[in-house]
Amino acid sequence: MKIDEEDESTVIRRATEYKPGRSWSRLLVGRPLSTADAPHQTIGKVLGLAVFSSDAMSSVAYAPQEILIILAAAGMSAFHLSVPIALGICALLAVLIFSYEQTIHAYPNGGGSFIVARDNIGAVPAQIAAAALLTDYILTVSVSISSGVAQLISAFPALEFLKVPIAIFFVLLIMVVNLRGVKESGITFAIPTYFFLVMMYINIIIGFVRMLAGTLGMVEAPPMDVILAETTLQPITLFLILKAFASGTTAVTGVEAISDGITAFKEPRSKNAGTTLIIMALILGSMMLSITFLGNHVGVMPSEEETLISQLARTVLGGRGLLYLGTITATTIILVMAANTAFADFPRLSAIAAADGYLPRQLTYRGSRLVYSRGIVALAGMAILLIIVFNASVTRLIPLYAVGVFLSFTISQSGMARRWWKSGKLEAGEEIVEKGSVLKYDPHWLHKMIINGFGAFVTFIVMIIFAITKFIDGAWIVVILIPGLVFVFSAIHKHYSNLAKDLSLDEYQPMARIAHQRVLLLVSSVHKGTLNALRYAKTQSSDITAVHVSIDPVETQKLRDKWEMWGEGYRLVVIESPYRLFIEPLLEYIEEIDRNRKANEIISIVVPQFIPRQAITNALHAQTAETLRKVLLSRNGIVILEVPYQVD
Repeated sequence: MKIDEEDESTVIRRATEYKPGRSWSRLLVGRPLSTADAPHQTIGKVLGLAVFSSDAMSSVAYAPQEILIILAAAGMSAFHLSVPIALGICALLAVLIFSYEQTIHAYPNGGGSFIVARDNIGAVPAQIAAAALLTDYILTVSVSISSGVAQLISAFPALEFLKVPIAIFFVLLIMVVNLRGVKESGITFAIPTYFFLVMMYINIIIGFVRMLAGTLGMVEAPPMDVILAETTLQPITLFLILKAFASGTTAVTGVEAISDGITAFKEPRSKNAGTTLIIMALILGSMMLSITFLGNHVGVMPSEEETLISQLARTVLGGRGLLYLGTITATTIILVMAANTAFADFPRLSAIAAADGYLPRQLTYRGSRLVYSRGIVALAGMAILLIIVFNASVTRLIPLYAVGVFLSFTISQSGMARRWWKSGKLEAGEEIVEKGSVLKYDPHWLHKMIINGFGAFVTFIVMIIFAITKFIDGAWIVVILIPGLVFVFSAIHKHYSNLAKDLSLDEYQPMARIAHQRVLLLVSSVHKGTLNALRYAKTQSSDITAVHVSIDPVETQKLRDKWEMWGEGYRLVVIESPYRLFIEPLLEYIEEIDRNRKANEIISIVVPQFIPRQAITNALHAQTAETLRKVLLSRNGIVILEVPYQVD
């Protein structure tokens, strides 16, 4: 034990020697980590790619298929449009990467949409960004897990009836791994992530080699249950193309994750995070284009029965051999792991928003493994609910996806454009300390503002396209949900603001000393516990009144006799209760005393409380103190004191 007493100070610092013991949670999530271990829990670029990029990279497993689902409304002859649509999505990816690269270096402590909007645009846009991103993270878990299960069922159709329980199992598995810590989750997921990349590039390289050699045929026995966005064929229109583009933009929904999680990287954090972002973009863009092109070449079909990746892999690899099974396994794992990106960022964003008073403060507390455990568990619960409601269907969940993330993209890039504009107004060497970063004059502010401004414009257009084309398919839910969340954030913030104002000492005037304390001792019967409570009551005041609510006259007479013997001369008030009620007559008596209470007088209600050795027997005893506490907590000048008495 170490005690540090500072000279001329009333503050004593005491170091504890206590260490957490063994428990079931320790077996599940690992030994507790000290706060001093936090710097050692950061990760480098290799693990960072696994932790924060799995969402973006895994989207190549379902984004090309979602494009084909929309184009199928115009017939299979429209499938060739998937390639130029994929090119457009890669161009959008490039814009986002340029924009977020600037955000990462401008906000080295984490430059998520919430922080950027808060510092540069205002509180309401920041709340909208937080609502949009939190919604997107929940959907990321639901969509990626559901898509992973779909890959598994493509290889093993007999598991179709178990897809919801399997999806729930995967959510819980990812939750537990993340509860073990950022570094440990990165190590756990690194090998599967790179295994997926190897398998995808094996398929892509073999596919292009066979295509150039003229030996790459068409999909054999394509699935017959082709998913159609419409029941009747439609002409190829601009609206249809834009709708397909909107579905495919789910491929870029994970690019903001790295900018949100900069603090998880080793120093130099911004440099490592920025490099990881560029590597992720190159991998994502090359896979998206290649898979879409090869899929179009071999004639894959959008189907719930067999995924695009499964059809492409068995065609490129010549059957369902070991490489095919490896591809399906890797794809299933990466899709399940894509949820890890949300589990890495959702708790961080929740903690930041909670620290600003927009979410419950409990979300700012780190758990035993230095992660935001409450946020992780909350995310898992909400994702499981969505999976159950939508029956783990990717096609039903996708329309809810991406509206929120593109809204956050737009707000973030608008905030960054304004930041560069503010930077250009400063003098060289001048700086402004903002809540999320330090703003300095940047000689390149103009072209940086143009880049972020263009990014804001492009993502805004994509958001509008998505909202319009997907509105009736389910996007309307998100359009309504985000304003609803903003309203909740505002209500929580108002509560915390009012509470801070009420508790503030800025204009506090010390109250007069309590001149008198009146003690009411509740007595149900006279026994050791009662006398123990009486002994405590005497330390508080000499003005003690024992109070008994009479329900049974015979028992009341026994109590009176015992009180005469053991009550030490203190008065006993017996409240007659002809309707055999306990709380109501007692409250009536307390309120009468409260009305007659003098200034600087306080009423203390002492309640003897049995504490059994076995907690399960608590239900056998009346919880009088708890009931009174709930009823009287809102009353000024009344204190409820519970005096425990341990019994066997």
